[in-house]
Amino acid sequence: MATDYKANLLDWLRDAHAMEQQAESMLKAQAERLENYPALKSRIEQHIQETLGQQRLLEEAIRRAGGSTSAIKDLAAKALAFGQGLAGMFMPDEVVKGAMSGYVFENMEIASYTVLIAAADAAGDTETRLMCEQILAEEVEMANWLLSHLPEVTQAFLARDAAPGVEAKR
Repeated sequence: MATDYKANLLDWLRDAHAMEQQAESMLKAQAERLENYPALKSRIEQHIQETLGQQRLLEEAIRRAGGSTSAIKDLAAKALAFGQGLAGMFMPDEVVKGAMSGYVFENMEIASYTVLIAAADAAGDTETRLMCEQILAEEVEMANWLLSHLPEVTQAFLARDAAPGVEAKR
């Protein structure tokens, strides 16, 4: 039965890697487009670095488990992120919708790492559990930051949107 636990853990680690590939693409697209929201841009750029570190940790865990990353899952995740970024370009309130979407995505990541911690426990993989706990803490921190800054981003957007001749969307 432990073999099934390890197989599921490996599959979910691959899913998490693809999810972090998607996060990287989404965050980079959002950061590139932000012009008038320096605190949000700075925090996103910080989280991009965290995301890259998370990808490396996941790759190590996947290798330790005897697997390799899934090119198909990674490509699908990047394609989805590209579509999301493209859609954002056409929203007049792109910065607000992007911050909201970021918060939702962070909570999906929190759920994923919570599952991975339980799966690592079941598989007896302490090293993967500790790695997932480290990543989970970063995701919780980012989600909390976004939630606490949504009012500020919204108010800044509304103020810019009300001012004639001022770019508000990004």
